[in-house]
This record gives sequence, structure tokens and C-alpha cells, in this order.
Amino acid sequence: MDDAPNLEMRRKRLLYRSIYRGNKENDILLGQFARAHIAEFGAAELDQYERLLEAGDNEIFDWVAGRVPVPTEADTPVLRRFLSFRVRF
Repeated sequence: MDDAPNLEMRRKRLLYRSIYRGNKENDILLGQFARAHIAEFGAAELDQYERLLEAGDNEIFDWVAGRVPVPTEADTPVLRRFLSFRVRF
């Protein structure tokens, strides 16, 4: 069974969720990150990214700003990649 169409639909859905968060700062951060990397994510990485998107906007922004440490259960390779990502304007 070819999972490529399923993966592509997930990527599109997650990209949309990344761009339209409701918090402008996270729209920019997550949107640019997703545009730059989501096409190369496989199923496991998409799972990790989806868990990241389930976190609240304030929580994500606090992790990015270094205000609070990332909880162990949220610390994934995709989150670490996101935290090291630099937004380009």
C-alpha cells in the first residue's frame, strides 16, 4: 500500500495548522519552519510535529524564548530542530 498520498495530506494539514495558529508570532515561527522542513518529514517526524502543534501557543513561545525548559515528554528531535531554526525575514 502506498502511503505517499496519506503523508502528503498530513503535510498539507499540518502546514495549514502551522500557519493559522491564532498567535501571530507562532504563525510566523511555525509557518516558516513547516514551509522549510515539512516536505522532508516522514511519518514518525510528522507524528512528532503534530504533537508539537498540540501544545499551546504560549507554551511553544516560552520554549522558543527560553523562558521555561522544554518538558521531557515534549523533547523530540523535531522540537529540537524547530528550536534551532532561525526565521528569515
